[in-house]
Amino acid sequence: MKRRILTFHGIGEPERLLDPGEADYWIGLDRFCDILDRVCHHVDRDKILITFDDGNLSDLRLAAPELCRRGLDAEFFVLTGRLGKTGSLDRDDVRWLLKMGMRVGSHGIDHRDWSDLSDGELEWELCQSKRLLEEICGHHLHSASIPFGRYNRATLAKLRACGYETVYSSDGGDTTTGRFLQARTSIRSSMTDAMIDHILDGHLPAMRRLRRAARMTLSAWS
Repeated sequence: MKRRILTFHGIGEPERLLDPGEADYWIGLDRFCDILDRVCHHVDRDKILITFDDGNLSDLRLAAPELCRRGLDAEFFVLTGRLGKTGSLDRDDVRWLLKMGMRVGSHGIDHRDWSDLSDGELEWELCQSKRLLEEICGHHLHSASIPFGRYNRATLAKLRACGYETVYSSDGGDTTTGRFLQARTSIRSSMTDAMIDHILDGHLPAMRRLRRAARMTLSAWS
């Protein structure tokens, strides 16, 4: 089954110093609520999934309550290296997300480009973050999201070897249920209403669709 996956990062005002280029991936609370309402009223609501990257404190304080008010859920991909730091979730916060009916996955440890790491560094990022989150959550962890959306064949092979069953990229467009690699679309503050509606409708411009297909093929086999 075809589906669309939206990715959010931060909601409201950041409570930590942002990395260069990160600000465009933070959106205001009102804008976030507007997008959730568009999801709720969309004819394909059941085919639209929601995820969050980075483990920001706004995930619990702002995003999760608004999701619950609308009967929505989401998967939150946590950076274990930021747990307990200013502006980020701590261990108890992660457990609260689970109690609220949300799901948790790994985003690694230190928000590094996985495609540029040595084999040992990559294994540490993937396996250690998985072990820690499993300890916190009290159950098997089966999903991860790729920082910066950058991956190659070695990245995907190591994710499988570390026991991940589903991996989320930032390739945009529709994806298919059951595939190991799941494409997502990151929501940015610069997106217009029309752009959001196109994403929810599953529209991807022809040129971008071709670039996406080429990228996914080359990355998987590089």
